[in-house]
Parts: sequence; C-alpha cells; structure tokens
Amino acid sequence: MTSSVLDLAPVVPVVVLEDDADAVPLARALVAGGLPAIEVTLRTVAALDAIKAIAAEVPDAVVGAGTVISVRNVSDTVAAGARFLVSPGWTDTLLDAMKASGVPFLPGVSTTSEVVALLERGVTEMKFFPAEAAGGTAYLKALSSPLPQARFCPTGGISLASAPSYLALPNVGCVGGSWMVPADAVADKDWARVERLASEAAALRG
Repeated sequence: MTSSVLDLAPVVPVVVLEDDADAVPLARALVAGGLPAIEVTLRTVAALDAIKAIAAEVPDAVVGAGTVISVRNVSDTVAAGARFLVSPGWTDTLLDAMKASGVPFLPGVSTTSEVVALLERGVTEMKFFPAEAAGGTAYLKALSSPLPQARFCPTGGISLASAPSYLALPNVGCVGGSWMVPADAVADKDWARVERLASEAAALRG
C-alpha cells in the first residue's frame, strides 16, 4: 500500500454501518466500482467488527477507521485491521498515538492555525473537515499559496457534483464522501447500486 491515503483513489467512501454483516458485501461493491480505500466510521457499535470482517475477507480493500478521537480508538482499530486512521480533529495526545500506530493517518483540521501546528509536528497530509461548512474550495484555495506543503482530503457535505471542484485544487489529493453508500441502498442491500455509484465516483479526476 502507498504510504499516502491521499493517493489511493480520488474518493474515499465514508461508511456508517449499523450491521457488521453488511461490511463485506458493501466493501466488495466499492472495490468492484474502483474505490479500494474505505473509511469505516466509529459511529456505531458494529464498526470494529465491520473493520475486522473487511480486513479479513476483502483483500483488495484498504480499510481504514474514521471518527478516531481517542488513544483507545487508535489501538482498537489497528488491532482490528485498520490500515489507515482518520480523525475529525486532533490533540497532541491523539496525534502522538496516531503517529505511533504504524499506519498512515489523516488528522482533521478546519483552521489555518491547526494546519500550521500540524506542519510544525511534521504532518503534511490532513483531513479538512467539515469541508463545506468550514469554507469549501475557496478556503482550501486560499491556503495553497502560504501553505503549499499541506495536502488535504476534504470531507463533509461533498457530493458527486461538487467533488470535481475540490479535486481540481493543487493541495487536494482526494475527497471523502458518503453519497456512493446511501443509507437506503445499504438497508436494501442493493450492492449493485453501490457499485454503480462507486464507479461514477472513481471516474472523477481533478
């Protein structure tokens, strides 16, 4: 695997799973559609088992953990098989744990000061969250001149329609989104629809 989460695919699906039994067929549909990097968020009790299942049964998937907000989250998800970590924000304690985990990670930022603080700590790749609410493409474009060494995965409110404008920015490596895993498709186990939506997302390029 590349050491950079940002270079795996143009779009990283952000997945919320209520039932870990859906994890493997969902992951297979996303991979078949061309999206190998899958962020399973720690928003449900099924998340850890879902990560374990995907890691064990879908070898072409690169499964990661999202909504990582504690040292315990880091250790639990890496033990479950997570190959990258994504946080909505960061603290020194959380950053130290993610650095020590041995897997790539994207700490979340939404302000210039947070970006500078991460650069000071040697981190150049980060999640920009919540992207639309925090200023969207205009904000990221403004950051690119003074802070060209920072690269981002914007997540939060991004859609198939808005993703290309983010991907066109020089400091954006990929975007995160959930539009290719709509809740009704997961509930209906409509994996063909998920694969089709993933294919559309995988075709996006800046």
